[in-house]
Amino acid sequence: MYKIVGILSLFLSISVHSQIRVEFSVIDAEGIAIPYVDLRIDSVVFVQTNELGQVSAIVNSGKHNLELSAFGYYSKQVHFSTNQSSVTFTLRSIKELDEVVISGTLSEISKSKSPVAITVLRPSFFKKNPSPNIYGIIDQVNGIRTQMNCNVCNTGDIHINGMEGAYTMITIDGMPIVGGLSTVYGLQGIPSSLIERIEVIKGPASTLYGSEAVGGLINVITRNPNTSKKFDLDISLSTYLENNIDIGTSAQFGRISTLLGVNYFKYDNPTDFNGDNFTDVTLQNRISVFNKWNIKRSKNRIANVAFRYVYEDRWGGEMQWTKAHRGGDEIYGESIWTSRYEFIGNYQLPFKERIILQSSVSSHEQNSVYGDMKFDATQKIIFNQLNWSKQLGKNNLSAGIAYRHTFYDDNTVATSEVLDNVMFNNPSVIGLPGAFFQNLTLFSDRSQLLTGMRVDYHPIHGNVLSPRLNYKNSPNDKIDMRFALGNGFRVVNLFAEEHAALTGAREVIIKEALKPETCYNTSFNVTRRIFTRFGMLTLDGHLFYTYFTNKINPNYGEDDDKIIYENLNGYAIYRGLNVDARYKFEFPLTINLGFSLLDAFQMNKLNEDAYSREYPMLTERVSGTAAISYQFRKLKMTLDYTSVSYGKMRLPTLENDFRPDHSQPFAIHNLKLTKAINQKFDLYLGVKNIFNFRPPANSIMRPYDPFDREVDDAINNPFGYTFDPSYVYAPNQGTRGYFGLTFHLE
Repeated sequence: MYKIVGILSLFLSISVHSQIRVEFSVIDAEGIAIPYVDLRIDSVVFVQTNELGQVSAIVNSGKHNLELSAFGYYSKQVHFSTNQSSVTFTLRSIKELDEVVISGTLSEISKSKSPVAITVLRPSFFKKNPSPNIYGIIDQVNGIRTQMNCNVCNTGDIHINGMEGAYTMITIDGMPIVGGLSTVYGLQGIPSSLIERIEVIKGPASTLYGSEAVGGLINVITRNPNTSKKFDLDISLSTYLENNIDIGTSAQFGRISTLLGVNYFKYDNPTDFNGDNFTDVTLQNRISVFNKWNIKRSKNRIANVAFRYVYEDRWGGEMQWTKAHRGGDEIYGESIWTSRYEFIGNYQLPFKERIILQSSVSSHEQNSVYGDMKFDATQKIIFNQLNWSKQLGKNNLSAGIAYRHTFYDDNTVATSEVLDNVMFNNPSVIGLPGAFFQNLTLFSDRSQLLTGMRVDYHPIHGNVLSPRLNYKNSPNDKIDMRFALGNGFRVVNLFAEEHAALTGAREVIIKEALKPETCYNTSFNVTRRIFTRFGMLTLDGHLFYTYFTNKINPNYGEDDDKIIYENLNGYAIYRGLNVDARYKFEFPLTINLGFSLLDAFQMNKLNEDAYSREYPMLTERVSGTAAISYQFRKLKMTLDYTSVSYGKMRLPTLENDFRPDHSQPFAIHNLKLTKAINQKFDLYLGVKNIFNFRPPANSIMRPYDPFDREVDDAINNPFGYTFDPSYVYAPNQGTRGYFGLTFHLE
């Protein structure tokens, strides 16, 4: 018995003495402690580091296998021995959304290394609150708002940090083919089905893209035929009876690959919930066809070409309007027929140097009536650019020459000329040659400097310079800081961009030969990643300041019957802050929140010593976005909540107007539920505008007299109000449900 007890005691003594306490520490590449790292020892012992990145564990003496994992870092498998009582391991950080972008530099570069702050939107972003076109999804980006400009035909534009849509350049695959006339209706003809991603730059991008890229850039990058799904189908229907069909297919024929996409949208159900006898939502019948071809060449040289055609028939107006009333003065309606085609090509020349020829051609034909006022317009844009790039040591050099030819003609005074008391047609034909040079210096993975200069020659305004400077510095893997300085310029085409000049009863007055607008911008952006035991929090702050000279604003207030245009005698300032927070949990929950503050105003010079301050129309001071997504993995379901909210805005009122001169703050909330049936088939349903927000029912002034026949009735109209649909800041569409299905083959 004593022998047995002795043997057991000896065994226990040996076992105790063979176990050792080991202190573990985990740090990143900069030597900073990483908290809440999971350590798995021999798949038996599980421990987690504390806030200081440290933890201890008792293990048997000898060699062991260790697995380390932490949210936001690459997992690691190592071996360690108990010869040391303390060991330290290093994990490599994963930078969130570290993907390739091109819009900031015209060259492919990692998003985390780009000195230009760029927001990247993927199809997963679009699907949270689906829309048949880019116009319906882009306002989910903090600091961006889609603005409805007419209560009748629902034209719109995209504001970036308060600046009107005319200051936003929209490109497709880097080609500036959406501009001028097409900004009014062309935006709603870009289907989301053909988009691979959207890159957004807030602030001037004129150095690379020329005129119009004053407020910012939205670059729509189309899908690559080589990586697209073999077949895609998305069909949806709303309770408003809006029908949308997206079809995409790709194929390969040897060295050639192709992508074909077709989008069809139809809404022909007139509604009048606010009781003003005008359609709440414009009726639309639109088809868009997109075809892209890639050719595989030796040495991976680029060769691709794409075509797109869009046709749209839309109308809004009095509920009893039919096409028989088009252009007449009996029943009021605004009817727009749009036919548009685009060509885009990229070809890398067969030289040792990297030289790429980029070309685009677009034609926009518009046949429209606004009541009994006819507006026919044609715009053709031809753009060619030769871009050279080369890496010399730590410097990435880029240079190019560009030529943009714009033809614009319409049936208004904008393209007419009077000679000897005779008026004749005089279309606008402008050739805009330009050249640019920039250098991206990569001091290290953490520090980059981008400098550049562009010069464009305008036949009327002469040489226009656009310099830029962007600097990025990352003290560690968790912080990125970016500073930007630059300017932009814009030549104005009023009738192509100001829809209020065509609708209602106002006369357009141009007091002087308008000078091009110029702005000077500076911004500071900081991104901070914080790793916690529950996931990763990303904070992004963007401070911006823009100073305008020669700014042109439509003056609605001086005369109710006129819109007066002239260069501002003074200056204008747009300044503010965008803050975004994204928390991605280890479990399937993601929360995105955005908040923007904007202080926009112009100073009108009264005399040498005095100025008066004026705030722009339809510009919010406060706005916010929210997006929350949760996956029910066992049920294969995803729930998405999205919302946008805006503070009050100054509205275009008439003299002695009884309506408020500022809008009320409002928010739009949406829900969507997606069910994955299998790897190929998904069903989804949702609700838009859950709380049924609608603007005031009297948004259209005097809807019962759209042709102003009784304006001079002193008894019934003592203040001389005219028909005016420009009092608008939000769409009239209330709560609506929708459902749809997607099917795809890899």
